[in-house]
Amino acid sequence: MAGETRARERAATRADRGGAGQARPAPGGRRVREPRLTRTRSRAGTVVARTSGLLGLSSTRRAAILAIVVCVLALTVAVPLRNYVAQRQDLAAVQEQQRALAAEVAQLEEQKARLSNPDEVAAEARSRLGYVRPGEVPYVVQLPDTPSAAEAEAARKGTPWYRTLWSDVTEGAPR
Repeated sequence: MAGETRARERAATRADRGGAGQARPAPGGRRVREPRLTRTRSRAGTVVARTSGLLGLSSTRRAAILAIVVCVLALTVAVPLRNYVAQRQDLAAVQEQQRALAAEVAQLEEQKARLSNPDEVAAEARSRLGYVRPGEVPYVVQLPDTPSAAEAEAARKGTPWYRTLWSDVTEGAPR
């Protein structure tokens, strides 16, 4: 008797839900599938009811799907993020170049202001181009060529000082 009442109650519950694991109508008109109950025996020997998981998938499959979704999202974000970082680096380089050009412009403006003075222009012409004013006598000082350090070292090691001195005196004397 008691077994029959339990069986009727279970059948009534299934009928109310639309059957175990069956789709039932949702308020929006869609049919929603409820997880199925499965019976397993626990270590204590009792029957335990458990669900088969979300969307009827095992936890391993859910983890694999989650990993795939995370990888797809990471790849979707990686390319735009790389482009963003590259553009930020390019922008920083262009800003640095702009600062350098602004400093050069300021230096050239200063030089322009300095060269707008006629006395400064005359001084530059005299020093760079060798111009002289009418009535001035230009002098050009020519210094003797100095031997390179390697030649001086070779000459110092190979001959005694008095011979180097004698050769300098005899070569420089007019005949």
